[in-house]
Amino acid sequence: MTGGIADMSSDSEVYFVGVDGGGSKTLAVVVDEQGRERGRGLAGSGNQSVVGLDVAVAQLRAAVEQAVQEAGCTLPLRAAWLGVAGMDSAYDHDRLLPHLSSLAQTVLLTNDAELVLGALDKRVGVALIAGTGAIALGRNMQGATARASGWGYLLDEVGSGYELGRQALVAVVRAADGRGPQTILLELILEHWQIRDVSGVLVEVYAKGGTAKIARLSSLVFMAARAGDIVAQRIVQCAVDELALVAATVGHKLHLTEQGLPIALGGSLLIHEVDYREQVLQGLSHRCRLGQIAIAEQPALIAARAAMQFISLRQ
Repeated sequence: MTGGIADMSSDSEVYFVGVDGGGSKTLAVVVDEQGRERGRGLAGSGNQSVVGLDVAVAQLRAAVEQAVQEAGCTLPLRAAWLGVAGMDSAYDHDRLLPHLSSLAQTVLLTNDAELVLGALDKRVGVALIAGTGAIALGRNMQGATARASGWGYLLDEVGSGYELGRQALVAVVRAADGRGPQTILLELILEHWQIRDVSGVLVEVYAKGGTAKIARLSSLVFMAARAGDIVAQRIVQCAVDELALVAATVGHKLHLTEQGLPIALGGSLLIHEVDYREQVLQGLSHRCRLGQIAIAEQPALIAARAAMQFISLRQ
């Protein structure tokens, strides 16, 4: 490979990669041994519980390979930390890791919430993520961990983009039936999906649907709520209350609330929907005193630099 960054690389350079594999997209970031970003790669969902093992592996590898190409280096790298949504058990880990172990000499594979914890001092506190899915994961000074929510879209991921979108669809069909109050969500969703009437919702959800597609409707819920739509406001408030409960529950389990709960926020909704984030923090402050508050805007970069430090500590 010639030109650009590739000309600057050499056999003596060492590279690390961090991967943030969410429910909708996967972002990989490569850094050099000084922690400087050298390349990025973007691909689709790496959540094997949503897209299946083969697709998840392909997306995760594609993001890393794109970042490596941009950085002008080659695989395997020195170390990789991949945080992937849906990594909820040893079975998930053991099923996915063999397909990714060739990416680096040392590969760490965890839930994506672990990356967000890296935004907190000493990685102690609670990471709350709300994107396509939602989960809270915490760690205390003794190394004990706890989690809440993140049970998948069929069971419980309250406050997530998918659940907000699903609730919007429920409100729309109830309004169309006359069983529920009228809401501007109907007009917004029809326009968004470019369908003529509510009957088209069936096709969009059951024939063309998917978690990411439904999660994208969350932006319409926030739009309607800001416009004063009572139905949308209730959906948002319910999500806020549940996310605050999820984070506080983890904090109480780990006895992190006594001195002020350190909280790191991640996921597309809590990063980009500022009003939503502030409402969640306010709701959480009613349940416990808050300590450090961190916004994990670049979990993949956090992971890449953490992978670098992980190796340096063992050399």
